[in-house]
Amino acid sequence: MELLINGRNLKVTQRLENYVQKKTVKLDRYMPNLVKVHVDLSEENTRSATHRQVAQITIRDDRGTILRAEENSSDMFAAIDAVIDKLHRQIKRYRGKRRRKWRNVGGEEPILGEPLPIEDEYEEEEEQTITRYKRFPVHPMPPEEAIEQMELLGHDFFIFLNPDDNAVNVLYKRHDLSYGLLQPELD
Repeated sequence: MELLINGRNLKVTQRLENYVQKKTVKLDRYMPNLVKVHVDLSEENTRSATHRQVAQITIRDDRGTILRAEENSSDMFAAIDAVIDKLHRQIKRYRGKRRRKWRNVGGEEPILGEPLPIEDEYEEEEEQTITRYKRFPVHPMPPEEAIEQMELLGHDFFIFLNPDDNAVNVLYKRHDLSYGLLQPELD
């Protein structure tokens, strides 16, 4: 498992790095095929002291599954604990959905190693279905023009053809009101 720790507006001390390593190693127990864990720690400039320390963790397994969680707190260690707890819940929910899918197909869940200590605490969730399909033309435009188009439409995301890489990209508005750009890569 590859662990990357980044700090923004914050110096990642050895103590903090050791704490993150100690907490993230346990994720491997719940998701044994974990390939990459990316930890972003930052200190935000907010009025509320309880939301200044931000811990965000993104995990990826060898099947391409990506889980992400973010938590704010007044203490970085508390934020790390909270984001790890949130990831545990997401992993349980993800594994529960996979189990139900395998049961419905009639097969058994593939054995990935030793049995994992995960209890299904969640009630049966309704099967998610697509209720609407929409087709639209995709025009080549630079990301700056896509931002303008997205703002004009009043949407939180915008799909466009990026002429720089000749691929379909997704522009989206982040929680901090900045923009993110999704650029797909083929494995």
